[in-house]
Amino acid sequence: MSTSGTHMATKAHPTSQPSGSKSTPVPLLRIMLESLALHQSVFAVAELGIADMLVSGPQPTEELAKKLRVNDTALYRILRLLASQEIFVETAARTFANNDLSNFLCSDVPGSLRSMGRFRGTDFVYLSFGEILHTIRTGEPGRAKVLGMDGWEYLERNPGTARIFDDAMTEISAVVAPSIASAYGFSKWESLMDVGGGNGLLLAAILRAHRSLRGVLADQQHVLKRARERGFLSGPLEKRSSMQPCDLFRDIPKGCRAYLMKSVIHDWNDEDAKKILSQCRRAVPKNGALLLVEFNLPEDNSPSRSKFVDVTMMVLTGGRERTIPEFSSLLTKSGFRLNDVVKTAGEFNVLEALPV
Repeated sequence: MSTSGTHMATKAHPTSQPSGSKSTPVPLLRIMLESLALHQSVFAVAELGIADMLVSGPQPTEELAKKLRVNDTALYRILRLLASQEIFVETAARTFANNDLSNFLCSDVPGSLRSMGRFRGTDFVYLSFGEILHTIRTGEPGRAKVLGMDGWEYLERNPGTARIFDDAMTEISAVVAPSIASAYGFSKWESLMDVGGGNGLLLAAILRAHRSLRGVLADQQHVLKRARERGFLSGPLEKRSSMQPCDLFRDIPKGCRAYLMKSVIHDWNDEDAKKILSQCRRAVPKNGALLLVEFNLPEDNSPSRSKFVDVTMMVLTGGRERTIPEFSSLLTKSGFRLNDVVKTAGEFNVLEALPV
């Protein structure tokens, strides 16, 4: 699970600061504190589908409100805030149009972040962050206190939220899959199982890039059902791919030389991660490999989006991002040795681990 969006950075414009003045720590901190309103406003317009409604051109908020059956004044104030942050543009009084940033809140554009915006406002995410102090005091994810159950169980019981989550993960995978597929020589392993591979979009990109490779998508039954509906592995890829049910903690199927897990280990604490990796060791043959695709977390305290994702995992799942030495240690304790680290064109590394 990776719940951060990609390829969209907003430019902060402190409205209380005189134009042309230099930024100072206090106004910058004030912007950060006020960003809750911005976050929830993005969620609201993503949920309502405002950007999709503006594809044909500018519309007055009165017309948008009528179509959506919402309050005109409230909608205007939300769009006014977003336009002040360069998300949408006000072309005339109370009339708004899409711009470069709001285009990424449309449903079907390359790099779309609409579903991620929707997912960020669900109870799974938003309410969980309301319990961040619970996480700090106990080390437990805030999600556990809010939802009272494992996150994956919650998604299985709430198909509406699960669909939004799946759409959000699809958006991310659509952006990063080509760079992952081209960065590493997957074809040398002949067969590849994507463990916890979700809807199969990443596996499909890898199979298209490596035409001699055979692929298996492994996940829970209800996830595989959605993968079949998505159809990323259909058509020409159908002859080189198959699907198998999988339980990370009990049974990872054998039968492939290489096993891939993208953004899986970061969902879990060290103890659970070792359990999953131990199951992988039982499945990976002596002449095979385990391939982990994870964020590149710097060892120093330099700015990195991976540190935002790290706190998100802490609150939502109890997981964490890891440095290369931390991954190496985890792999060693699970029967592997880290053999190579391949950087992709994006923010991910491919960690190649061999069985020992």
